[in-house]
Parts: sequence; C-alpha cells; structure tokens
Amino acid sequence: MNLPDKKLSVKIIACDLDDTLLTDELSISPRTVRAVQAAAAQGIYIVLASGRVDHAILPFVRVLDCAGLEAGRYIIAQNGAALYDLHARDLIYSRTVPTEVARFVYREAQARALPVQVYDATTIYTSFDNPWSQKDAELSKLQLTIVDNYEQLLSKSFPKIVIPAAVDSVRAFQLFLTDALTGRAEIFTSKPYFLEIMPPECGKGESLLWLAQKLDIPRAQTMAFGDGMNDISLLTQTAYGVAMCNGHADVQACARYVTRFDNNHDGIADFLEEFVL
Repeated sequence: MNLPDKKLSVKIIACDLDDTLLTDELSISPRTVRAVQAAAAQGIYIVLASGRVDHAILPFVRVLDCAGLEAGRYIIAQNGAALYDLHARDLIYSRTVPTEVARFVYREAQARALPVQVYDATTIYTSFDNPWSQKDAELSKLQLTIVDNYEQLLSKSFPKIVIPAAVDSVRAFQLFLTDALTGRAEIFTSKPYFLEIMPPECGKGESLLWLAQKLDIPRAQTMAFGDGMNDISLLTQTAYGVAMCNGHADVQACARYVTRFDNNHDGIADFLEEFVL
C-alpha cells in the first residue's frame, strides 16, 4: 500500500460522500468529523463532492458544521456538473448535457426498456417506476416523480442523465453509449446499477480544479478522497488522489495513495491525522 513518507502541504480537499466519507449506514463518525473540522480550522478548504444533488448533500454539510467558515463554503454536486457557494447561496459553475445527447440516450434506453432519470434540487424524474429509482430516492431523500411525456421534459437542460437498471443491462448499455457518444458525453457508473451520462469533459476533478484556480490554489496543493468510478477524474487530476481501501480496484490503481482503513473505520480521519494535520 503506497502511503506518503511525510506530511503533505494541501490547501483544498475534496471528499466523495457514499462509501468514502460516509459509513455504510450513511453517517459520518465523530472522529472523522473532528479530523475534517481540524483541517478546516487550519484554513484548508473542505469540499464535499458527490453525484447527489445539492439538497441531498446539505444534511452532511450540517453534520460537519464547517459551512460557516470560509473553508467550508463550497460543495460540488451532480458529479461535478454543479458547484455551489453556500455563503452566496449561488450556483457558480455549471454544465449541462446537450439536448440532442439527452434525447438520443432516452430513445435508445426506451428501445431497450430501460428507465431514465434526471434531477432537480428536490426531485428525481423517472420515465417509469422501477426499483432502482426507488432506491435512489430512498438514499438521497428526494421525491420520486414519474413523467409520462419524458421527451418533452428533456427539452430542458439537465446536468446529468442516469440509467438505473440491473448490472448486466447497465454494462451493456454503457458499452453502446461509450462508442456512440465518443467526444459528446462522459459516461461512467457511480454504482454498478447507476449509469451516468455527463456533459463532455465534465467531472468532479474538472470542477475542483476550476474552484482551485478561482481560489488561487495551485494544483500541487490539491487533494481528494474517493472510492468509485465517478471519482476517477477527482483522483487523477488532483496532486494527491487518495482512494479508499474499500474502493473499486480500478480506482485504487489510478490513485496516488490508498487509505489504510475503509469508510466504516475512519479511513479519511486516519489519513488526515497521519499525513495532513
């Protein structure tokens, strides 16, 4: 396991939520809260970076209790397509899936009897009821609405499109879309049963580096923690990408470091205490 041999100089740290900062029970341990607060107290920006919409991130912002500080004012939502300044209560960076791409994905999903879903701040809009959208609504605490005329809904712009389906169906559709939409969209899984279609050249990593540049923080002082395929841009584009030891093997392989402990045993807190604070 590759670990630093000295304390690291960082000024901004992005943390994925599910299976990274959060335990399997969707909580943040007291030790991890203390470590994150200690980093923020030193002036290190702490940025929660999730595939969730902003309203589904805010409960964990409140647990960390850093948002009142300058270091806690930003969050990255929808896998990097939206970045919020909590002090200004403003969306300061956003990207959306091109309408023609969204409609293409919907039609191809419809041909395969696969559901499609998009989001706003409080609601998941799905093309038909299905257990995966229900699971997403339960995890994110968002409302779930079934939309009859889905193609009309897609005349609006959305930061991302999700195909929630069985793992084999997701894998097959991912292969098709990756080939069909080369250069027109970013396509990856956030969970094995959630296929995400994002704007081109858009991800958590791009969003974090945009914020770092805005704050005059050099890439050499950026750090991120993550576990999933949707965290790869975050881990590869920051100077110190740290994969959770419970993360996907491909994610660990692309990270600079791997935590000694998993998300249920204060993996982030241990790394911060040992190598940052």
